[in-house]
Amino acid sequence: MFAQFFGSYLLNHNAVSPNELTAAIAMLADTHIKLGTLAMHMGYMTAAEVDEVCFLQTREDKRFGEIALERNYLFDEQLDELLKTQIPDYLLLGQTLVDMGCLTNGDLEELMVGYQDESQLNEEAAANETTETTTKLLTNFFREAGKEISEYALMYMNLIFNNLIRFIGEDFTPLAPVPCTEYEINCCVTQHITGPLNCTSSIDMTQDVAVAFASRYAKMDFTEFDEYVEASLEDFLNLHNGLFSVNMSNTYAEELTLDPPVQETEKVLRLTDESFVIPVIYPFGTVYLLLTV
Repeated sequence: MFAQFFGSYLLNHNAVSPNELTAAIAMLADTHIKLGTLAMHMGYMTAAEVDEVCFLQTREDKRFGEIALERNYLFDEQLDELLKTQIPDYLLLGQTLVDMGCLTNGDLEELMVGYQDESQLNEEAAANETTETTTKLLTNFFREAGKEISEYALMYMNLIFNNLIRFIGEDFTPLAPVPCTEYEINCCVTQHITGPLNCTSSIDMTQDVAVAFASRYAKMDFTEFDEYVEASLEDFLNLHNGLFSVNMSNTYAEELTLDPPVQETEKVLRLTDESFVIPVIYPFGTVYLLLTV
């Protein structure tokens, strides 16, 4: 999940444009981490040293590691460690943006340090996502937007981002949560949850985005907005909330009741003061997550 929130960090700091970020995310499936990016992340090499070795590779038929060893930028044991290490997924996103010319290695070095500091991440935490580390990441995500949310709501949001990765795809970036008391809808599905966490959750998107979203979720090639697309959106929200209900029961021994998901027919949703919306950018368009607690 760190790659998705690194994208949000880049947008918040005006390091890249939404179009550049979306294009980079779409390329991630075919991207492999480079040794120089990893060495910079581990603090073994500076951006200037990485740039120098990359330049020398255009003049010599040698691998990056060979040149770095010759220049004493890396030691043998460091190179061995880099070749074996687990890779934090957000490094691939940063490297792709460098390859696209949107960032320099120097920019990426500075941004990685800032992101790790702001998210309170170390290399081990970034390479091994746990519920604890992603909860910390989400807490920071909301805090940076000036919003504190409950433990239950954090658990809910942690799960929905994981379910987006699992069922729709990991090629997205969430934007900062925006408080709202009314929301003009496009194609919106809503489900009410009652119990220790009384809330209303909704997903909203335009019809063309809904077709792409449903195609990914159902693993079918939908070509137009119809009742099957609507049913897929309802099923995704109901599946997510059902899993959340199970987690609440297993973790807190708290039971929730779910109403059936419904398609909203009103043009504007009237929400409480505690409501917020999170735009989630995919290459195929933007999905809006709404939660009223």
